[in-house]
Amino acid sequence: MKGTLWLIPNTLDDDDPFRSLPASVIEQVRLMRYFIVENEKNARRFLVRAGMKILLEEIEFGLLNEHTRVEDLEPLIIPILKGSDAGLLSESGCPGIADPGADLIRQAHASGIRVKPMVGPSSIIMSIMAAGLNGQRFVFHGYLPAKPQDRVRKIREIESRSKLNQETQVFIEAPYRNRQMLTDLINTLSPDTFLSVSVDLTTDQELIKTARVWEWSQFEIDLNKRLAVFSILKT
Repeated sequence: MKGTLWLIPNTLDDDDPFRSLPASVIEQVRLMRYFIVENEKNARRFLVRAGMKILLEEIEFGLLNEHTRVEDLEPLIIPILKGSDAGLLSESGCPGIADPGADLIRQAHASGIRVKPMVGPSSIIMSIMAAGLNGQRFVFHGYLPAKPQDRVRKIREIESRSKLNQETQVFIEAPYRNRQMLTDLINTLSPDTFLSVSVDLTTDQELIKTARVWEWSQFEIDLNKRLAVFSILKT
């Protein structure tokens, strides 16, 4: 009998798992002895916060991050093929969404392994829910280009796409570049384009704001080194 690949969501910050994860996720985590993670140290900290009752030395960890090669996926799958359940644990949010776990999930399907997603927070989905923009048609771009000229060009490109398809455009930025991203959006987008920013979701510092671009100059929001998701819609 093959094991199951459980897709284990994580908190969106270094927070108490009991605040944002269902009890069923915590219960399943406590049953598992094999986890596939991006960072073992962070994973161990999560397990402690989740109340893992056995010694962490008894837990086996496999490493999967943006540097993992396709040929390195098979060893991660082998324990599951031999009957062990595995928990694919995201660093933040849900596995497979803006997360390097998608290749492993696809490998599990190809190997006939049952894949079981669990309920948990996703900053991308939560930001779309809260933005009040088009939740029927949207696209997630990940990170926009880091170079200023390329970033401005990309902003104009996705605004045109939003207008053409009536499609919400969703993207993220490294926390230390958030303030510059907001400035570039305000200076580049059409004044009547809707801009939504969701910051520090699920935390006590959570902030969600949607307004037309021309209105944003009225707001004072410090995004420096905060986790944020940006969305735009050109109607």
